[in-house]
Amino acid sequence: MQVKQTKSQFVAVASIAAELSAVMEVAKEISLAAANAKAIAFRAGEKAKGFQPITDFINELAKGTIELVNNINDYAFVLYRLTVNEQRLAEACERFENVERLAVGARYAESLKGPLQQARQRAQAGRREFTIHVEELLVKLAEVMHPARAARVIAANSRIEASQAGEYLQSLQAVAESVDNAAQIINDKVHRCRSALTVINLAD
Repeated sequence: MQVKQTKSQFVAVASIAAELSAVMEVAKEISLAAANAKAIAFRAGEKAKGFQPITDFINELAKGTIELVNNINDYAFVLYRLTVNEQRLAEACERFENVERLAVGARYAESLKGPLQQARQRAQAGRREFTIHVEELLVKLAEVMHPARAARVIAANSRIEASQAGEYLQSLQAVAESVDNAAQIINDKVHRCRSALTVINLAD
């Protein structure tokens, strides 16, 4: 495994961590929007009766997304740990290979073969484990897309219900827009995470 490749993995894993942090913040904003919508719907009374249960759905989606992202962060941390280990093994292999080249013809040159082979085997095992975790993380990221898509549907229904809320229409429409925008942001950021992971896999 080349040191250069593991450095690109560091960049990819760091990028994924940043995107996930942003997803978490957006999910929290959705939760806040749900609380605001609930308060508005309560004040609107009968005019926003159909909107009230929607706020519960929005809140549940936000909670579900936060839980998923917390779980995904654990996977991302494992990828970081594996990348650190892979970097060390790659550097060890490079040093062994350099010494082996310089020791050609030397009396104890053969003694280097065992440690070099062990380092290579450990690097290969680490790469296999890394690949498995990448695949698992891709599955988890796909799960985050479900609440994001559901949020867009809920936002559409929210607009319909808001249209019947009289003087509260604009306030509830704003909630629907914020949920829709948040869902789109989550979708985009999760897509970037998946793209970064795919690039790592293709680099194998």
